[in-house]
Amino acid sequence: MEPRERLDRLGWFIPLRLASFVIIFAVVVFWMHYPGFLRLQFITYSVFTLFFTVLLAFDKKLRLKDLVTSVIAFQFLLEISIESGIIYATGNVHSSFSALFILTIVSAALVYRLVGTLLVASLVSMAYAFIIWLGLSSTVRPDISMKALRTIFSAQDSVFYSIFLHILIFYLVAFISGYLAERLKSQGRQLAATSRALRRARLETDDILRHLNSGLLTIDSQGYIVYFNHAAERILGYREEEVKGLRCEEAFSERMPHLVTALLDGLNHCTEHPRQEVMIRNKDGTSLPLGLSTSILTEESQTLRGVIAIFSDLTEAKRLEAKVRTADRLAAIGELSASIAHEIRNPLASISGSVEVLKNELQLTGENERLMSLIVKESHRLSKILSGFLSYARIDRPTYSKLELCHVISETIEILYHHDSFRDNINIGFQSDESIVYVVGDEDLVKQLLLNLAVNACEAFAGNPGDLTFRLAVGRGQNTVELYVQDNGPGIPREQLKKIYQPFYSTKRQGTGLGLSIVHRICSSLKININVTSQENEGTTFLIEFAKFSPEKVGKEPAGTAGPVVPV
Repeated sequence: MEPRERLDRLGWFIPLRLASFVIIFAVVVFWMHYPGFLRLQFITYSVFTLFFTVLLAFDKKLRLKDLVTSVIAFQFLLEISIESGIIYATGNVHSSFSALFILTIVSAALVYRLVGTLLVASLVSMAYAFIIWLGLSSTVRPDISMKALRTIFSAQDSVFYSIFLHILIFYLVAFISGYLAERLKSQGRQLAATSRALRRARLETDDILRHLNSGLLTIDSQGYIVYFNHAAERILGYREEEVKGLRCEEAFSERMPHLVTALLDGLNHCTEHPRQEVMIRNKDGTSLPLGLSTSILTEESQTLRGVIAIFSDLTEAKRLEAKVRTADRLAAIGELSASIAHEIRNPLASISGSVEVLKNELQLTGENERLMSLIVKESHRLSKILSGFLSYARIDRPTYSKLELCHVISETIEILYHHDSFRDNINIGFQSDESIVYVVGDEDLVKQLLLNLAVNACEAFAGNPGDLTFRLAVGRGQNTVELYVQDNGPGIPREQLKKIYQPFYSTKRQGTGLGLSIVHRICSSLKININVTSQENEGTTFLIEFAKFSPEKVGKEPAGTAGPVVPV
């Protein structure tokens, strides 16, 4: 038995024995007014036990753990002495207090088990026989005390039978109580071991279920929620204490009726849903796709016990799925653009050249001149679209090298000053935490990426004054460099943010819809992240995350990124 368990078991035993003997002392000495020679024994016993109980109560480091059993043994000796005195003073063989010995024997069983209890019973038997002999001897002359002893063991004397019966009872009680104590000890050990194993299994199982990444909830056969793990709290937006003990309809009907339907299908019709997708609403009212599986819980008798539901948030999976679809669609368009460009560009060049010659040689007026100018204008526009197609199609596997990003941005700004989209009322600024910033990338593709973003911003101003800023933020101790391309233009409506990277999607009258598609394709090719945030009438910010330069990254694709983030 462990020291702490031992003290816990015996700690209450010592003061209990003290209290019982204080009561007996009060009854025998004060109330029944028996001889006072017992007072010293009672006081010695009480003071000793009380003192040790106080020490035991303040023993925080278990220094007295080895003394407890010894102290209790001394207690038993004092008790036997006191009990012998009480029996001697209250009628000897006819005393009604002989049952006190039985209490001592039973108490010993709680401490010393079978062997110790039989030993205590032997001491009690000898003490009882001694006080009976002492009582008989005191009533006769000393010279005939041996005759009193022979009288005790005389078969015809009732005193012998009384002593024999008491001793028999003492040993019988000792054996029964000791045996029961041994059985209780054995069963207690088994119960403790089983309880520890059960508690450990419960803790392990509960830890596993509570820390699953998937949400888990169970309802009983009446539809009440009985289990709700941490992932369920995070996904569904409820605290466990808010829903546990409620019926599932009461807890979830308002925001997630499809979940309630799946649970009740299992409860009422024993229908399981191995895998299905349902929509729920968050507390803020936004929709959330949920992957849901339900299973039936049954007893051994196949009676319904409840329903278990396992679910997960599919938002990230949906986002990745949309990203893959976008990449596939863009790749297909890239292949198509290359074919179209090769098939159309050469005939278009011939047509455009011929029309230019005719326009210069023929003296056209009126409607004919307007139509000729329209043909030239549309030929140039078609040529511009084909050039965008070719730019889109040429983006292939980049060549990674050491790239000084500040220099690339400066060159991009210089090119922008001479671009058709630039106006004198547009202010272009450049801010950087450091004067020299090295990243990993392809210079031509990065320059095209930045130029397309800048041209898109300039065209968004639509002739109005505006500010365009390139800002570099170098993360300390990180492996990324953040480039912000910010403008204070009209912004992009929320519903259009999902479409800005789609080819041919444009809100501008003269736009081809390929500028941001090329940006997306370059980011995918370079495997860098791009995010966009925009507020109407406040402006738009594109965040591009480059990998910091290190010699081992040159000529290799950056690790740890799967491509651009499509805004949602």
